[in-house]
Amino acid sequence: MKTISLVVMLLGILSVSTQASAGDLNSGDTAWILTSTALVLFMTIPGLSLFYGGLVRVKNVLSVLMQCFALTCLMSLLWVVMGYTIAFGSDGVEQGRWIGDFVNLFLAGMTMDSMNGSIPSTLFASFQMTFAIITPALIVGSFAERMRFSSMLLFSAIWMLVVYAPICHWVWGGGWLGTMGLQDFAGGTVVHISAAVAALVTAIVMGPRKGFGRVAMPPHNLTMTITGAGMLWVGWFGFNAGSAVAADSSAAMAMLVTHLSAAAGSLAWMTMEWIRHGKPSVLGIVTGMVAGLGTITPAAGSVGPAAAVVIGCSAGVICYFATNYLKQVLKVDDSLDVFPVHGVGGMLGTLLAGVFCSTELGIFSGNGFSDGVDSIVGQVGIQATGVAATIIYTVITTFIILKLVDMIIGLRVDEEQENRGLDLVLHDERGYDL
Repeated sequence: MKTISLVVMLLGILSVSTQASAGDLNSGDTAWILTSTALVLFMTIPGLSLFYGGLVRVKNVLSVLMQCFALTCLMSLLWVVMGYTIAFGSDGVEQGRWIGDFVNLFLAGMTMDSMNGSIPSTLFASFQMTFAIITPALIVGSFAERMRFSSMLLFSAIWMLVVYAPICHWVWGGGWLGTMGLQDFAGGTVVHISAAVAALVTAIVMGPRKGFGRVAMPPHNLTMTITGAGMLWVGWFGFNAGSAVAADSSAAMAMLVTHLSAAAGSLAWMTMEWIRHGKPSVLGIVTGMVAGLGTITPAAGSVGPAAAVVIGCSAGVICYFATNYLKQVLKVDDSLDVFPVHGVGGMLGTLLAGVFCSTELGIFSGNGFSDGVDSIVGQVGIQATGVAATIIYTVITTFIILKLVDMIIGLRVDEEQENRGLDLVLHDERGYDL
């Protein structure tokens, strides 16, 4: 009888312990971040793949789709092996200013019961993995139609570990920019500026496509591009609202301002084209959407609806002129306009986050932010520091990585291969066989 009572008592203790452990997990937060993780992955494949795929010439469509798909696979494994621990280190352990510790190599010690706040640690790692996937994939647009597939894989692998993961740590992993008070809710510096600056450096180092500026290189399938654009728009809700890492009012506001900025950016870009060229284009309206989405990203958690409209309109106009200036004046062949859209937009959004997050502009304020910040000027100064640091570090490291890869295996296909198209040369397949 005593034995039975002891067993019952132990079961009761275990039951209480289990309930307490389960109570640390918020099912609503977990469900939302599970959904957001799928949405951000959806942004890369198929969203970004189709968006980029439609923009290149018909002889290179498969090469772009292949690059985005292969990067999804490669970045996922690299993130688990080393990327996560560089960016975030050990959960609950104070990290260094520059880089995370290496305790979580291969996600060591992360079990099914490990928690990161109110969600499982495995889910947090998975959500952040999708950011590590899409950031190198954005760079693909700058060297489309001319980089070797093997070079792309080697460059992207090194770049994610050496550039993306450390910057991620600086901002989100307990590093110096986050400690300073940089407001980057979902990746203005971490994702858009880093990827776009790397894209610009890559375009300059590799040189233009054959015939650039002399031969027309129109998109081969805008139907594919606008389909991918729609997927990006939907997926971006997980990108921005998911960055709240909770199903709460911050996520709700982030979703609303994300949508408004995308809409405003689309209409602003379309209007600029209509005024200057007499007709609005499909390519213009979807590019304006991406500009609006990229620009609101750093500010999504700290601004309100009115500010989102201002940010989106600014993105549509400024990124429109930046795109024309880069190709027509500077003659830089950033094939799919990664820098003028994501880079200029990311910088603009990061700086404007410092303006509109202030409680002094209440009509524009979302959550409001004033902790440790004496004025709008002070916060904008912090934002500018984050932008400058990201640019300087990315330029230097990207240039070194490109030269290293070029020395090892070469960066670019030869002229004859470029003329034939990367689909046949690198993959022995065609995108269409009608």
